[in-house]
Amino acid sequence: MINWKFYPTNVKIPDSLNSIVNVFKKHEVLISSEKHTLSSNQVLTEITADLQELGYLVEIGKKREDKIKVPVTYKEQGEIDLYFDADAYHSDLQIVVEVEAGRAVDNYQFLKDLFQACMMNNVKYLCIAVRRIYLKQKDFQKVISFIDALYVSNRIILPLKGILVVGY
Repeated sequence: MINWKFYPTNVKIPDSLNSIVNVFKKHEVLISSEKHTLSSNQVLTEITADLQELGYLVEIGKKREDKIKVPVTYKEQGEIDLYFDADAYHSDLQIVVEVEAGRAVDNYQFLKDLFQACMMNNVKYLCIAVRRIYLKQKDFQKVISFIDALYVSNRIILPLKGILVVGY
């Protein structure tokens, strides 16, 4: 089963993000963390064609030219000074997608993804996809607990319009 939660919780999920949920649902049988122990790259490979069909640029390898660079700052002549890599990016919809697996919670990779998305230019929405289950640990539940606390505490105001957490 694919789980998901959209933030802020007082706003209906935009259709553009619901399309991402549908991509994960379409591939559920092949990527479910309850049945498979795929790496994040394997999950991303499985959903790449559908994301591309939706207009996303998707990382296709680990070589420099295969990565999706989203600018953060610029230097003279408008050259990119600092950028962060994204697993997928839709420039028109201003959505970044990050697919995580084993280290999503153990190494707090989802927090790094959140920080980087907040720094990226022309990004309004972040989708973080994590395993529902990792080594008997409920990663999806742990991630949404953190994001719930972030929004409920109201101590940090994010520059993002929304965050979608998908549990596969």
